[in-house]
Amino acid sequence: MDHSGDPAMIDFFIWISVAILFLVLLCMYRVFRGPGAINRIVAINVVGTKTITVVLFIGLIFQKIDFFIDIALVYALINFIGVLTFSKYFEKKGVV
Repeated sequence: MDHSGDPAMIDFFIWISVAILFLVLLCMYRVFRGPGAINRIVAINVVGTKTITVVLFIGLIFQKIDFFIDIALVYALINFIGVLTFSKYFEKKGVV
């Protein structure tokens, strides 16, 4: 049974997306005011992960999940490569 076009499910996905975006704001606080570089890298990774879930929820809302899955996968790869790059940089710098 497919509930993706149900207005109640669309409202549910919208409210969950808003809650996730609020959590992104909390993580952004950690990015800017974090006690160290490692905490900031982890916060950036969490923001990227939460953004991926919001992109997938948008795909469910607009009933074009196949298109948005591709966008989410590309964003996940960019997020992963970015975190690895920052981690390697801070390792060479001696912060870790």
